[in-house]
Amino acid sequence: MSEHHGKLAVRTSGAPRPAGAYSQGLVAGGFLFTAGFGPQDPDTGEIPEGVADQTRQVLRNVGAVLAAHGLSLRDAVKVTAYLQHLKRDFAAYDAAYQEFFEEPCPVRTTVGSDLMDILVEIDVVALLPGTHTPG
Repeated sequence: MSEHHGKLAVRTSGAPRPAGAYSQGLVAGGFLFTAGFGPQDPDTGEIPEGVADQTRQVLRNVGAVLAAHGLSLRDAVKVTAYLQHLKRDFAAYDAAYQEFFEEPCPVRTTVGSDLMDILVEIDVVALLPGTHTPG
């Protein structure tokens, strides 16, 4: 982890390494923001077949970045998901997604997007412990 101007980069070997000029995760302003992750296995580079298994691997990748800073998907407050085939794959993606979250679920936006030879990509924003929330 490295800190610069109030931002702390989060790195882990438990998620795919950046393919460009970006951090796996960044802590700033009481939140941890993750990069968008695809379904590549961080050890082998293999990509599972089908959107359900790809969604599970993506969420394991995102979870690894959160875990590197002591968080989990339970701390997620915002999820953005990108599907190569939104209408075709939404139901299978959503069913796999539900295996990783419990109430209250984070807010979520799911959009169709032209992805790089994968079916799903997801990024999250997670709330850091000790950050005050209303109520």
